[in-house]
Amino acid sequence: MAATVEIPLAGGTADGQAVTVELDSNGRPPLTHHHLGEHGLAEAEIYELESVAEAGRGWLYRWRGSAV
Repeated sequence: MAATVEIPLAGGTADGQAVTVELDSNGRPPLTHHHLGEHGLAEAEIYELESVAEAGRGWLYRWRGSAV
C-alpha cells in the first residue's frame, strides 16, 4: 500500500478544500492535481504543487486555471 498525504487547495473554486494523494517512491506527491467540477472534466481546474515551509506543512496545491 502506497503512502498518502492530505494537501490543501488554494484558489479557484476548491479553495480551502484538501485532497489525499499517493506519494511516489521518493516521497513526493504528483506535481499537479486536476480538480473536477460539478460537471466533471468540462469544469476541471488545474492546481500545481508548491513547497510550503509555514506551520509545518510540506505542500500546497495552488490554482493555475481551467483545464479546458
